[in-house]
Amino acid sequence: MTPQQLASSTPAAPPAPAAPPRPSPVPLAAAWCVTRLLQVALVAGLFGQVGDEINGEVHRIYHGWYEQLITGAFPLDDVMWQYPPGAALVILSPALLPGLSYFQAFVALTLLVDAVVTVALARSGDRTPVGTETTGAARARTRAWLRHTPLSGAWVWVAGLPLLLHVPLVRYDVQVTALAALSLLALRRRPWLGGALAAAGALVKVWPALALLGTPRGRTTRAAWGSAVASAAVLLGVLALAFSHTFDFLRQQGNRGVQIESMGGTLLSLARLAGLPSTGAYRVEYRYGAMEFMGPYVSTVAHASLMLTAVAFVWLLVWRVKARSWTPATACDAALCAVLLFVVTSRVISPQYMIWLIGLSAVCLTARSTVQRPVVALLLAAAAVSTLAYPLAYGQVTSGSAYGCLLMVVRNGLLLAAALLSCRRLWVSSMAPPAAR
Repeated sequence: MTPQQLASSTPAAPPAPAAPPRPSPVPLAAAWCVTRLLQVALVAGLFGQVGDEINGEVHRIYHGWYEQLITGAFPLDDVMWQYPPGAALVILSPALLPGLSYFQAFVALTLLVDAVVTVALARSGDRTPVGTETTGAARARTRAWLRHTPLSGAWVWVAGLPLLLHVPLVRYDVQVTALAALSLLALRRRPWLGGALAAAGALVKVWPALALLGTPRGRTTRAAWGSAVASAAVLLGVLALAFSHTFDFLRQQGNRGVQIESMGGTLLSLARLAGLPSTGAYRVEYRYGAMEFMGPYVSTVAHASLMLTAVAFVWLLVWRVKARSWTPATACDAALCAVLLFVVTSRVISPQYMIWLIGLSAVCLTARSTVQRPVVALLLAAAAVSTLAYPLAYGQVTSGSAYGCLLMVVRNGLLLAAALLSCRRLWVSSMAPPAAR
């Protein structure tokens, strides 16, 4: 048989499976418009009087910082200013819309950033074709693909933020989360850009630096981490030259106490409810921008929280060293796991921390290979319960009533369960040799 006859008799290879069509973005866009209009209506008080403790952060605190920053100096000896110098850029950003009041401009820019994140998540959704994998683990992931669409991540963001009512519009955590989310999305194709965005986020609120924890070893890590260091140095140098008292924020961190909504605060709330060590021994005061416990064993709980944070950091380092394989979702999964660990071990768990977790959850779900889907479900439930605690029943939480304690136990229990599950799934998924994946 001639080579030509042999070639003609050889069965043709089956065509590669086509990527599924991208679902229509119209329902997503409609949901974004409806939910954001409702959030704006809540901010404007159209459904009733808005508590000053919610909108007041922008009206009083942010605007006060703005008036100070435009003079060329960071707030000096201000216990409320606890953020890295990059936060000044967010606080000053409403100046870009001179026709609006500071509050109006801040909300408008937050909505704009929210829309940018939504579009980025929608465009980054994984459309990997089904049917190209044969191993048992791959078949299991193919079954998971049936529950995944390219817009899964965008839907988590669009539907998750309104669970917090209008709090996301009157805190600058949407902007911070946007930098972390865009960093993770950029890492897939442009590691240097991902590193630069993570550095910018870290100079606004430190936690976005954790977006680089799970970068694949080798060229990607070198490019991302090198870009992050260089970008942070340049931006920090510019801010130090443009403003005075650039590093004054460092003095305000060490004296933070135990916020009533933290894990440690929940333990103290239960102790207060049970009358331990004695009725009335604990009191709650507004300090450093949060309601914090004062009384016996508070410093012990605070030190224990710091120790647990150190333990979490060591665990993450061990995972990084021992990890054997990466998927397109590993960096996102590791970022969510790391931030979750630092949230649950923190002395402070403010309501806006849920914005971070929703944003990272959304990025994870843009990748079909993510192992964090059950974790995302727990976090969305935790966000809903968090809203019941703040702002809906915050008086019950601060007074330490049985209902307030129950809300905190449920919310923090969900967060703790999510953190432990996230650690386990990240560890198991990244310890398998690449051939078994």
